[in-house]
Amino acid sequence: MHLPRTRTGQRRAVQAVMLLCVLALLPSAWLFTVSSDRLRTAEDVPPTGVAVVFGAGLRGDEPSPYLARRLDAAARLYHEGRVEVLLVTGDNSREDYDEPDTMRAYLTEQGVPDTRIVSDYAGFDTWDSCVRARKIFGVDEAVLVSQDFHVRRAVALCEEAGVRSYGVGVADRRNVTWYYGTAREVFAAGKAALDAVFRPDPRFLGPEEPGVARALADAG
Repeated sequence: MHLPRTRTGQRRAVQAVMLLCVLALLPSAWLFTVSSDRLRTAEDVPPTGVAVVFGAGLRGDEPSPYLARRLDAAARLYHEGRVEVLLVTGDNSREDYDEPDTMRAYLTEQGVPDTRIVSDYAGFDTWDSCVRARKIFGVDEAVLVSQDFHVRRAVALCEEAGVRSYGVGVADRRNVTWYYGTAREVFAAGKAALDAVFRPDPRFLGPEEPGVARALADAG
């Protein structure tokens, strides 16, 4: 790689690098702006019919520590009467990996009735989960439960998908995984912006499902 030798060339190179940095950060700025007035805590989130809990990996047949903390927060929202139904969305792309059923089992152990839990087996990424929540499960308003570094992106994408959203961010220890997740969000923000602009269909859409409506009716 040859660096510019003239001052003019060096100045232009610096300007080009600065422009690239600004462009790279624009999607993150968009996420921050869109979600800034939609974030709540478990104590002040308004009562809402549905909470959407996003998958975050498994360890064998158990939720990963990050996923377990999301589920703990969702169970708390349910038991405190903030939400009535939990929509658990995750990856079940192969037979030996089933996030939604693992999430359901964990929640029932936390005292959430099975009839108040609805599973989305094709929540392969955040955009897919948001679109499917709206188009397949008929959710038009929800509390979104995820780690604090991810919840802004979840809110922005669900808003774009037609789901009026409140984000409850789960605080976590600042360990290697947390720093990795935070850094990853800079790149994920770019994909989120593209999803919002081009609005691709989910990897799997399928027919509408009445599970959320039935669970809400049962709750009523």
